[in-house]
Amino acid sequence: MLKGEKSAIPLLYLARVGDPTFHDEDAGLIKKQDASNHTLIPANYPLDSAAPLLCAGITVYASMVRHKMNQPGKSLGVIGLGGLGHMGVKFGKAFGLNVTIFSTSISKKEETLSQLGADNFVVSSDRNQMKALVKSVDFIIDIASGDHPFDPYAELLKLVEFWSYGMKTFSGSVTGGTKDIQEMIDFFASNGIHPMIEKFQFNLQMKLLRGY
Repeated sequence: MLKGEKSAIPLLYLARVGDPTFHDEDAGLIKKQDASNHTLIPANYPLDSAAPLLCAGITVYASMVRHKMNQPGKSLGVIGLGGLGHMGVKFGKAFGLNVTIFSTSISKKEETLSQLGADNFVVSSDRNQMKALVKSVDFIIDIASGDHPFDPYAELLKLVEFWSYGMKTFSGSVTGGTKDIQEMIDFFASNGIHPMIEKFQFNLQMKLLRGY
């Protein structure tokens, strides 16, 4: 997040484009808020698709844009295919990247290639598959949830020329600011991209919550 940007935490207000005001429930009261400085959801973009973008979406998007992982024709490796991982594939393809998913589960191959449109699927425990990609990937985004060694993936990164040397860079990222969020939502809406979601009836969700 750049200096001067507002953080999306702890509260993010949303409004539909074209609607100058919206309602916010605060301490049991319904009041009107000025929506001019808040995140706007384009009228043609479903709210249920916008919801995951505000968490998993911005976590991945801000990282990729900040580190120039949006250069068409480059290659991207995505480690892990969960909520964040599938966002990585969606953004990667939208940016024009050649996307490879690294996963420990072969059962996710069908979903990765047919539903998400990834270009390649690699079982990370298969040494031959990993060896075939040594020094061939421009970017790798690691969003797997469990503990795992990164060294095998580091070997897959291309060396970036720096004077007469080659180097690889590593960095971490948390999330983005309000400017990033608006930019991301507009990008998804203008390109007709939607995250994969699963919807439940509200009464079923309440029953599940009461079970905890």
